[in-house]
Amino acid sequence: MDRKRAAGLLIASLAAAGLVAAKAADLSVIHAARWLAPGADPARALATRFSECLPKLADPEARYSVEIGRAAFRTPLLLGGQASRAGVSCDSCHQNGRNNPDFDFPGLSGAPGTADVTTSLFSTHRDDGIDNPKPIPDLSGPKSALKVSQDASTGALERRVHGGVTEEFDGAEPPATVIKGLADYIRALSPDACPTQTRVPLRAEDDLDNAVRAVRVAAIALGKGDKPTAILMLEAARSQLGLVNERYGAASLGRERGLLHAADADLAADIVAIRDERPGVDGRLAAWLAEQPGWSRAVVAHERASLFNPARLAAVAATR
Repeated sequence: MDRKRAAGLLIASLAAAGLVAAKAADLSVIHAARWLAPGADPARALATRFSECLPKLADPEARYSVEIGRAAFRTPLLLGGQASRAGVSCDSCHQNGRNNPDFDFPGLSGAPGTADVTTSLFSTHRDDGIDNPKPIPDLSGPKSALKVSQDASTGALERRVHGGVTEEFDGAEPPATVIKGLADYIRALSPDACPTQTRVPLRAEDDLDNAVRAVRVAAIALGKGDKPTAILMLEAARSQLGLVNERYGAASLGRERGLLHAADADLAADIVAIRDERPGVDGRLAAWLAEQPGWSRAVVAHERASLFNPARLAAVAATR
């Protein structure tokens, strides 16, 4: 067998296994890769994430508030300003409510896993003129190690969250329900609830599930007449769909991306309908949730051909 034919067969076999990067594939299509520390292993840093230390809550109202905070925590639209435009969310630094030792944002970080939240890069309010990046705290660690009181009766955590959104990151004033939800989510995180496995594979299925959870809580908020929260939750769901789309965009997955785009377009239309006070959004959200399992299965079935695949990530990283 000649060398050219052998190489062709090797590429064909790798392509069948989902290990060959598309021509235009580049890790920069993944937002998180843009602030990945030099020397970090993409197959670890971009193909796995910290497991979430969130206990199951029995009380429906407590669960509702935590789910609001959990969804808001994961969308860059909460923060606004430069952070939002860069695709940075609370979860970017505090991965699944923990920390992120691979976070290295130019102009914001010092050593990997640090951030300066008193810089003009992201804030017009908190710039202290000093380059002083600090280690990103693990919000799921012992409460005694955190600087802000978690006691709900003091309101200290709510004030810290509000200042973080509106001053550290120049975000718009969030609904009070969202501030409460973020504080309740952080309070609920506990080292006692951490799974045995510290890091878990990053999967399309999990990001899609995050989108579903956000849509469900949006429907509840809408039923309560809380339209601003419902809108932010739908935006949070769209952010999660975007995380899947960016990894599928580096492969020839046109049909699967089409399903994602259609699901996203439906949510975008519902946001407009809520703002315009048009009726029927509750029914459309119910229909979206009913249809989601079908198109999600079709998307997840081709995950191996996307940049969710660790081997494919490594192959693309090797071309840099």
